[in-house]
Amino acid sequence: MGDRHGWARRLTVLCAGLLLALLGTAAPASAHAALRGTDPADGTVLRSAPRAVTLTFTESVGLLTDSFRVYDPRNHRVRTGEADHVPGRSDTARVTLPARLGTGTYTLAWRVVSADSHPVSGALTFSVGRRTATAAALAPERTEDPATTTLYNIARYVAYLAVALLLGTAAFVAYCRPRARDHLRRPALAAGWTLVAATAALFLLRAPYEEGTGPASGLGLSAVARTAATRPGELLLARLLLLAVAGMCALSARRWRNAVPRRAVLTAAAVLAVALCVTWAAAEHASAGLQVPVAIASTTLHLLATATWLGGLTALLLTLRRTAPDEPAPATTTPHVATRFSRLAFASVTVLVATGVYQSWRGLGSWQALTGTPYGRLLLAKLAAVTLLLAAASRSRRWTARLAEPAPVPLAGRVPQPAGGPPPPPEPEPPAAPRPSPDRLRRSVLAEVAVGVVVLVLTTLLTSTLPGRAAAEAARPGTAVAGIPAASVTTIPFDVGTPGGHGKVQVTLDPGRVGANSVQAVVYGPDGGLSAVPEVRIALTLADRRIGPLDTRVTDRGGYWAADSFDVPLPGTWTMKVTVRVSDVDQVTVSRTVRVVR
Repeated sequence: MGDRHGWARRLTVLCAGLLLALLGTAAPASAHAALRGTDPADGTVLRSAPRAVTLTFTESVGLLTDSFRVYDPRNHRVRTGEADHVPGRSDTARVTLPARLGTGTYTLAWRVVSADSHPVSGALTFSVGRRTATAAALAPERTEDPATTTLYNIARYVAYLAVALLLGTAAFVAYCRPRARDHLRRPALAAGWTLVAATAALFLLRAPYEEGTGPASGLGLSAVARTAATRPGELLLARLLLLAVAGMCALSARRWRNAVPRRAVLTAAAVLAVALCVTWAAAEHASAGLQVPVAIASTTLHLLATATWLGGLTALLLTLRRTAPDEPAPATTTPHVATRFSRLAFASVTVLVATGVYQSWRGLGSWQALTGTPYGRLLLAKLAAVTLLLAAASRSRRWTARLAEPAPVPLAGRVPQPAGGPPPPPEPEPPAAPRPSPDRLRRSVLAEVAVGVVVLVLTTLLTSTLPGRAAAEAARPGTAVAGIPAASVTTIPFDVGTPGGHGKVQVTLDPGRVGANSVQAVVYGPDGGLSAVPEVRIALTLADRRIGPLDTRVTDRGGYWAADSFDVPLPGTWTMKVTVRVSDVDQVTVSRTVRVVR
């Protein structure tokens, strides 16, 4: 007995360690929305000041009260108009600029909320007349507040774990029908109240999470009202309302146990469970992109199946722990409950596989994204964990089958009595085969629970990571922004091998299409500021067509290098070679591939 409990404690500690490690190393949430292009393009030099800056994303975005900040070359904030969407384009946001802007380089810092509820931020620069050194590069970035982000992510993980335990326990009681249920009431109540607390925390943290401010800023009435008016806030309030209804129904069903038909109770519970899962599906990746109705339905089924399996496993483990091997209950109750849960788990796995394949296809978009994007690598990690979970589940099914086998009933063997003789002594009965102990099933189920927690954490990480399909769409060259072709911007690091002789060069090919293009290059030094160098040369080669190298003939324009017109004859993947000379004797040539479209 002591060894069994020691093994259980060790595995529980291991499970908790894995969970804390995953929580501690989780990166900040990467939003589903990705910036597809801007007008003007990042780093471009304009002959005249634009009247507005337009940003186009891969999905619809929501605007905040302070979504755009524009800084002049001296780091003074420019007074702009109110940010809004381009008419008929929920994925395109814009902000109007003053009628006259002085010569120099301007910085735009932006922050919006993607359709799947995650904020995304960034910055870009554009120049009027010519590039200049600008103190605006030191303007504070619109980044997340570490405390707010950490608390928000913890609340998300806790909410997922709580809903899995709550729905899984309910499904276990409804389908497996254990004779003793009192031991499951306390975990179910704890899961319910934990889910209420986590949802309330998410609601209060929602405004500072979007704005990138401290947690205390979400306690004001204005922040609460602003959150309540957004779609994520409405879904969180709906979740709290559903939990309140579920609590009242549970109290009523317990009070009027004999008056309410069992079928009515199960139907009401199923409807509430589905509606509860929809509040997650409608706020995550399924709410944006292609096939939204199908994706929301698939995500809802996926979450229900996950909760049924993993939460049910926890309920089964608690039921098995209540039954000692030497009690008579294992011979009657345990096989019945374990066998029924085995069928329930198999159905859950079937749903998980079907919905998981669809969600993987929808999120990845290509085989290359499986290894070439963070979303794909996380998905591979989840698949490995699910495979391990299925192996543990298979072992549990084998122990369940052995436990459910009827105990052999030995028959006393007798030798036929010979005629006229004394009866022979009866043969001794062979010893009955020992019945398998449920202790091994307990261990197998505990291993399933441990791996299941890791699977649930990886699932939560996937919901906050940019899908591979969206990343590919954002990186696609030649994408139009509000009808204007996007420029090709390439940043190449360099190092001449001497102290202070490293930095990066940013080359803009505008519009990045076949025909006449303008070329601009700006060099950044080791400190990240603009750097004046004696010479920059840029040449393009299309190796598969044996064209080039074509010299762009960029010239020094006072702080940056440019060519007003450079003709690109053919589309394809060109090799751009950039030579940077930082002194009379020190220079280096670096290269990158550049995609040119028609």
